[in-house]
Amino acid sequence: MMFGLLRALARIRVTVAYAVILTGVSSVLVALGPRVQNRVISHASTNLHNLSHGHLGTLFVSAFVIEAGPIYVWLPGLMCLMALAELMWRSRRLVVAFAIGHIGATLLVAVGLTAAVELGWLSTDVTRATDVGMSYGASAVLGALSAAIPSRLRPAWIGWWIAIAVAVVAVNRDFTDVGHGMALVLGVLASTRFGHAARWTPTRCLLLLVASAFGFLMLANNTPTLIAASGLGVVGAALAQAVVWRRPARQPASGSAAERAPTLHVTPLSVPDHL
Repeated sequence: MMFGLLRALARIRVTVAYAVILTGVSSVLVALGPRVQNRVISHASTNLHNLSHGHLGTLFVSAFVIEAGPIYVWLPGLMCLMALAELMWRSRRLVVAFAIGHIGATLLVAVGLTAAVELGWLSTDVTRATDVGMSYGASAVLGALSAAIPSRLRPAWIGWWIAIAVAVVAVNRDFTDVGHGMALVLGVLASTRFGHAARWTPTRCLLLLVASAFGFLMLANNTPTLIAASGLGVVGAALAQAVVWRRPARQPASGSAAERAPTLHVTPLSVPDHL
C-alpha cells in the first residue's frame, strides 16, 4: 500500500513539491508576524518599482509568497488543479504552462501599467502595488486544460472561462484581473503545442470538478463578480458552442481521382475484308 501511495505521488511530484514549499513559506511568514510578512511581500512583489530597479528575481520568488488568506482554504483546490494538469500533460508541461502564465502575464501587465502611468491614465501609486502569489500561474494551468477537454465540449469550456475573465475585469477594473485573463489565454495557446493528453478517468473527472470550482472562485472572488461571471460565463459557453455547431462541415471529395479523370473513348479500327 505504501509503495502504491509513493508511486501515485511520484506522478504528481511537481504538485506535491510546490504544495510543500508553499506550506513551509506560509507557515514561516505567519510565525514571524505581520510586520515581517508585509516586508517580505513588498520585496517579493512583481510591481513596477521592483522590476524597474532590476529586481527580476521577483518573477520567480513571487510565485512562492501568498497573501490570499489561510492556506488551508485555497491549497486543496490549487493542488487538485495542478495534479490534474500534471496527470494529463506530465510534469514538464505543467511547469511550462505555469511559468508561461506567471512570468508572461506579469510582464504583459507591467508593460500595460507602464504605458498607463506614462499617459497619465493611472496614478504612480500603482507602481508600488503588491502583486504576489500563484494566481497567474494557476490561471494558465486552468487554460492549459483546454486541449485535454473532449473536442465536442472544448468550445464551451473555452468560451466559459474567457467570458468569466472578461466579466471580472469589467466589474472589478483591477490590473490583477487583467493579468488573470492574459494568463488564461496564454495557457490555452500553450496547450495547443502539448500534443495528446492522457485519457480521462473517473478520478480525473472528479479532480476537474474541484479544479473548476477553485478556478472560478479564484477569478471571481467577491459577490458582484460571482453574479456577473456566472451569467456571462453561460452566455460565452453557449455562443462558442453555437458558433462551432453552425460552422459548415468540409464536404468530402466526390469520387476517387480515377472517377474524376476524363474518360477517353477509343474507336476500334475496322479492317477491310479484302486484306
